[in-house]
Amino acid sequence: MPLHRDDPRSIGGYKLVGRLGAGGMGRVYRGRSRSGREVAVKVVHARYARDSVFRARFRQEVEAARRVSGAFTAAVVDADPEAQTPWMATQYVTGQSLASRIRDRGPLSAYELRPLALGLAEALRDIHRAGVVHRDLKPANVLLAEDGPRVIDFGISRAVESHHTLTETGQVIGTPPFMSPEQFTDARTVGPASDVFSFGALLVYCVTGHGPFDAGNPYLTGYRVVHHAPVLDGVPGRLREVLDRCLAKDPADRPEPGELARALAEALPEPPPAAPRAPARRPLAGPPHAAETATDRLPRRRTARTVLAACGVLAAALTGYLLLAPGHGDATARVDSAPAARWSSLPAGWQPWQTTAYADADRGVKKAPGYEGDRAPACVPDDEALYCAGSALLPERVDATTGRTLWRSGITPASLPADRYVTTVLGTHEGVVLVELTITGDDGRGRSQSVLALDAADGRELWSHPVRTDSLGSAYAAGLTLTQEGDGTTVTVRSARQGTVRRRISLPVGYDCSPLAVADRPYVQCASRAEGSHATRFLVVDPTGTSDRLLESPAQQGSFVGVQNGRLLFVESDERPVTNSPDLIYTRIVRVDPDTAGRSVTKLPERYRGGTPSLAHGTLYFATSSGLVTAVSPVTGERLWRSHTTLETPGAVSVDPSGGTVCLAGGSGRVAALDAVRGTLLWESSARAEVLDSGLLPEVWFHRGALVLAASDGTLFTLDPAHPDRRPAPAG
Repeated sequence: MPLHRDDPRSIGGYKLVGRLGAGGMGRVYRGRSRSGREVAVKVVHARYARDSVFRARFRQEVEAARRVSGAFTAAVVDADPEAQTPWMATQYVTGQSLASRIRDRGPLSAYELRPLALGLAEALRDIHRAGVVHRDLKPANVLLAEDGPRVIDFGISRAVESHHTLTETGQVIGTPPFMSPEQFTDARTVGPASDVFSFGALLVYCVTGHGPFDAGNPYLTGYRVVHHAPVLDGVPGRLREVLDRCLAKDPADRPEPGELARALAEALPEPPPAAPRAPARRPLAGPPHAAETATDRLPRRRTARTVLAACGVLAAALTGYLLLAPGHGDATARVDSAPAARWSSLPAGWQPWQTTAYADADRGVKKAPGYEGDRAPACVPDDEALYCAGSALLPERVDATTGRTLWRSGITPASLPADRYVTTVLGTHEGVVLVELTITGDDGRGRSQSVLALDAADGRELWSHPVRTDSLGSAYAAGLTLTQEGDGTTVTVRSARQGTVRRRISLPVGYDCSPLAVADRPYVQCASRAEGSHATRFLVVDPTGTSDRLLESPAQQGSFVGVQNGRLLFVESDERPVTNSPDLIYTRIVRVDPDTAGRSVTKLPERYRGGTPSLAHGTLYFATSSGLVTAVSPVTGERLWRSHTTLETPGAVSVDPSGGTVCLAGGSGRVAALDAVRGTLLWESSARAEVLDSGLLPEVWFHRGALVLAASDGTLFTLDPAHPDRRPAPAG
C-alpha cells in the first residue's frame, strides 16, 4: 500500500517506498537501500521511543531475529534499537502471507503442502538451534516466497534459557487456534516444543481451512486447546498421525523439528513431474472448508486489526478463563476465598458494568473518530468520573457508577487524522480536567504541543497554552500545571483553574528536564546532556512558591518513587539491560532529605527484578513481566513477601484505601488480588480484552468499593472485588 501523508520518507539511510502494515507499537514499511536492495523496515512509534520498557522489547526482538539465520527465515539486514526512533530492517520477501493465500484460495493442495511443511520444519530447526523460541507461529507470520516459506516477526520470541515473558504488551498478536496449552496455563514454561504444537495447528489449518480447536469465540478456542483432543477430520492418515503427535498436550510427547521433518517427508507425497503446483481450492481430503478461524469469526473491525496490527499475544488474556471450565460458576477464585469483610460495602443497587473507550458519547463528539480500540487508553479517576485519553483518542468523561460516556471533547481540528494526535489526562482540579495534546507531523515527530483545561461538566475548553514541541512532557499536581514553554530555560507554573502564570523556575543549563507529579506533589527531574555523564538534578517544587529546592545528583535519573517519612525515596537499578526481558534489576534505595540534601543509601540485600516500583502504604512493590510480585521494606530493603501470579507484564501495583489488599492487572484486563500483609493470592479474574495491544500498562483504581480499570483494547469495566466473577451489565 502507498505511504500515508504522515509517514516518514526515509529512515536509517533507507528510502521508504510503501507501507506493509501498521499496529499499536509501530509500522512496517517497504524500503530500499542506496544500492537498490529492498528491505522491510519496522519502525517504533515516536511516542513509545522514549519508553524504556518498549525500547527493551524492541531490543529483544532485534536480538532474537539476529540470532536466527537460515534459508526459511528473513534475515536482519540492519537495525538501530538505540536510535531516537528505533527501527529494524530485514530481508524483503516477495510473496503473500500464508493467511492471505488460504483466505483467498482455500486450503492448500497436497503438492503445495509438502514444500511448505518441510520448509517450516527446517525454519523451526534453525530457530531452536539459535536458542530462540518463536512463540507466535501462525499463518500471518509465514510468507510464501518463490523459493520456499519464510518465518517472520520475532516480536514476542524469547531465548530458551530466559524465564521472562513479554506477551501482554508484545509486538505481535497471537491467536488462540495456533497457541500451545502451556502458553495458556503457564507462559513461563514455554519452550521449543510450543512451536511444534503451533506448527501442527498451522498445518491442520492449511489442509482443512480451519484449526483443530476452533470454537465460536477465542475463549472457547483456548479452552479446547488446553482440555480437548484436536479435531483432525479431513487430514489423511499418515499426515494425521504426525500432526496428532505435534498436538500432544504434554510438550515431552511432541517430536523435535529434525524428527518432524523426516516424518513429514514420508507422509507427504512428492509431486509427479506433470502435476500442477498450485491448483486452487483443492483440499487434501474431505470436503472443502471455509478458510475461517475463531478469530476470523469475530466482528470485521477486530478481524482487520488481527491481520494487520502488530499487537500483543492473547495467551495471558485467556489464562484466567481457561483454568476452569466455562459454565462452572466461579471462574476467578483460584487460591483463597477472600472474606467479604475485606472489601468495602458497595452502594445499594450497584452493578458491575463494561463499556469501551469508543462508546457513543452523550455530548460533544459522539463517535470516537479513528479510534477502534486498537490502542490502550489511559484514565484518571476523580470522584464520580473516569477521564480517559490516549493515542488517537479524544479526551472523554465516563460515569464511574454507570459506565456511560457523558462527553467527548473535540479539541483537535475535525480534518486531523486520528493517528496524528495523542491526548493525555494530566489530572483534575476543582471541576477542571487538565489535558496535554500532542500533534505529530509527517515524520512522526511532534508538530505542536499544548496543555488545555476542560470543563469537567461538559468538556468545553476553558483555556489553552502552547508548550515546546521538544518538551519531555507536562504535569499536574496540587492545583498547578508544570510545562516547558518559550525558550525552554524555565519551567512554567500555572494555576490549573485559571491558566494564569504563577511563576517561572529556572532550569539547570545543559540538562534535559521533565516535570512529574507523584502523590499530588510537583517535581522536575533533569539529566545531563554531556556524553558519558550520569549527573542529575532534582527540583522539589513548593506549591506555595516559597521554598523550591534544587538537589544536585541526588540519585539515578528516573528512579524517584515517592516520599516516605518526609524523605524523597529513589530506587536505583543496574543500568545494564537484562537479556530477553523488559525488567530492570534494582540494587539500592536512596533516601534524600529535601531540606538539607542529606543522603542515605541502603544496598538491597537481594536483587529485585521488575518494572517501575510502586510505593504504597509504606511498602515498596516490584512486579516482574512474568507476574512475580515482591513486597519490600523501603527502610531496610528486606523482602516482606513474594507471590506468584499468572499475569504477564502487569502494570503498577495499587493498594486499596484500607491498605489491606494489593491489586494489579495485565493488558487483557485480568486482575490479581493479594493480601497486603502475607502476599497470599486471593483471586485472579478472567480476561476482558479480545486483543492485546502495545500501549500503556493498566492500573487498578478504586471507586466506592469497586475496582475500575481499562484493558488494552479500550475495554473499560468495573469489578466487585468480593465477587469478581459477577457478570457485568451494559453501561448506562
